[in-house]
Amino acid sequence: MMTTKPSTRSIVSIADLSKEEILDLIELASWFEKHPDSKILDGKVVATLFFEPSTRTRLSFETAVNRLGGRIIGFSDPAATSTSKGETLKDTIKMVANYVDLIVMRHYLEGAARYASEITDVPVINAGDGAHQHPSQTMLDLYSIHKTQGRLDDITVTMVGDLKYGRTVHSLLMALSHFRARFRFVACDELRMPEEFRTFCDRNNIEYVESKDFSPEVIAETDILYMTRVQRERFTDLMEYERVKDLYNLDAQMLGVAKSSMKVLHPLPRVNEIAQDVDDDPRAYYFQQAKNGLYARQAMICTALGIDPRK
Repeated sequence: MMTTKPSTRSIVSIADLSKEEILDLIELASWFEKHPDSKILDGKVVATLFFEPSTRTRLSFETAVNRLGGRIIGFSDPAATSTSKGETLKDTIKMVANYVDLIVMRHYLEGAARYASEITDVPVINAGDGAHQHPSQTMLDLYSIHKTQGRLDDITVTMVGDLKYGRTVHSLLMALSHFRARFRFVACDELRMPEEFRTFCDRNNIEYVESKDFSPEVIAETDILYMTRVQRERFTDLMEYERVKDLYNLDAQMLGVAKSSMKVLHPLPRVNEIAQDVDDDPRAYYFQQAKNGLYARQAMICTALGIDPRK
């Protein structure tokens, strides 16, 4: 019989979650993969506030709510809201909180989700804030890794491309710090993993190697190959973007040296960093990874609302 926990909670950063909480979310996501249409949010209303464009994340969250039997309000274009009239983020959040049980928010400013969680008692799930955090993407990444590798410990994760602006790689690195993962950072100087995250690795005794060369040797020792899109929208200098956008591309021939158990992940959308011929390789996992987002987000929604359908 379903029970309800006494309190709700916001999920703003993957750093807010302990190792035990991460593993419990993975277990709950696995439960939802077997029971995706459990109508356990009857009577609940969820707001999806997307101040920044999104397709996969918004549709995934909204599908998760619909399959759980909840209702959705919100917007995907802030130009059509009172923010275009000058309404502050504080006023928008406080107004919406009057109507809903949970807020899912994506914003272009770093720290916006944290701020939102501090000015309302309604739980907030961060669906991405600037180049900072994207915890729901991280949870679906962790679920995909655990599902394909059978573990999160003792794996080698190679992150390729935009490691400077890519919030998904930053969040995944922080989450895997609870486990014995090894990292390979493949990027040019302009897109190198930021110093704060390299310092984080040093401080937590996390093994990592940096390289500018996307070599066969790197691919051969990899368990999870995490490709990223060079994000044009994060660049203020378009000349710099043009210079680096095609430096790290993966094609099917390059996978010839890879382990049969290796999986290629990508937060999507891709541009040309993964060639179309990779799609037919059994190690390509990015579309299944996106599908796993439904189950991971169902787990996060229920956790934020204090609901555990397993009990």
